[in-house]
Amino acid sequence: MATADATFRYKERFGEGKARTYFRRVGDRAVSSVGLGTYLGDPTDAVDDAYYETVRAAVESGCNVVDTAVNYRHQRSERVVGRALEDADVDRESVFLSTKGGFVAFEEDRPENPGQYVQREYVDAGLVDADDLAHGSHSIAPGFVDAQLDWSLANLGVDTIDLYYVHNPETQLDVRSAEAVYDQLEATFERLEERVAAGDIRHYGVATWDAFRVPRDHDHFLDLSELISRARSAAKAVGNTATHLRAIQLPFNVYMADAFTVDSQEGPEGAQSVLWYAHEAGLNVFTSASLAQGEVLDGVPEDVDEKLAGDTPAQRGLNFARSAPGVTCSLAGTTSPEHVRENVAAGDHEPLGADAFDAVFE
Repeated sequence: MATADATFRYKERFGEGKARTYFRRVGDRAVSSVGLGTYLGDPTDAVDDAYYETVRAAVESGCNVVDTAVNYRHQRSERVVGRALEDADVDRESVFLSTKGGFVAFEEDRPENPGQYVQREYVDAGLVDADDLAHGSHSIAPGFVDAQLDWSLANLGVDTIDLYYVHNPETQLDVRSAEAVYDQLEATFERLEERVAAGDIRHYGVATWDAFRVPRDHDHFLDLSELISRARSAAKAVGNTATHLRAIQLPFNVYMADAFTVDSQEGPEGAQSVLWYAHEAGLNVFTSASLAQGEVLDGVPEDVDEKLAGDTPAQRGLNFARSAPGVTCSLAGTTSPEHVRENVAAGDHEPLGADAFDAVFE
């Protein structure tokens, strides 16, 4: 797993030329504020080869945050990340590695009949109850997430995962009440607290798409304060002195700024954005879709673009995401070593200060 000493040595090795706030903190670890996502791409050997080179290019050029999930590219992304990190010219202990569980994962390719596959390999095998599945493909039941965590450890070839996310729990709101979802999350948090105690993960979190940035009356809304409360109860139930809920992940970019503009969470002094709420609650925030899944590459809106530093639209887009309050790291997916080096070079430039960032929305 990532260690304080190794990540700070990494910062010293790659920090020269980087702006002051490029490296940030997750607990006592130093992490780059530009990270690599591994969602994109077809499940092919050619894309595996491209990812292998891209992961190595990322960690060998100043990006020490790599994010993946067991279902990404039908387990291929985790497996190629593991191979690349083993061969990279950096220590495993210097890389902050995160992955996720919640969606069923196929075996390297989409089966001809996914429904039959899930029934045979998951339900009949006793890995998940059919009643726990949403849309036949998603579960946050503790036993299911526990099994997926084991797969991720094996796929990645590591002993410990630095941050393990429950993946898109709001999917469950399509088939059960919010209270039932919170109850199931608490049970899963208990299991994850046990896996922390066992040394299999360092921290856990919740990765979302809609849940935290939509209004409170939205069908996919989840209350972050309730999740924190459930995590505290889970830690207490297993005898841990404090919760190991460390982070959230959500989309944020210049075209999708709801996490800052929508006051979805109820703070001590009233409604506030999830970014502010998470920051005040001491949670790290990792932004997904930081380049709007490529839309930013076609250009940043002119009135925003002129305020941002960076040599390319990608760099200016990442610097917008990195400027938001409470953001620890902005993830961008690519299968190109050249593009990942370009993204890392965003860190040569200072992000917006707080006043300048607020002014974008005035």
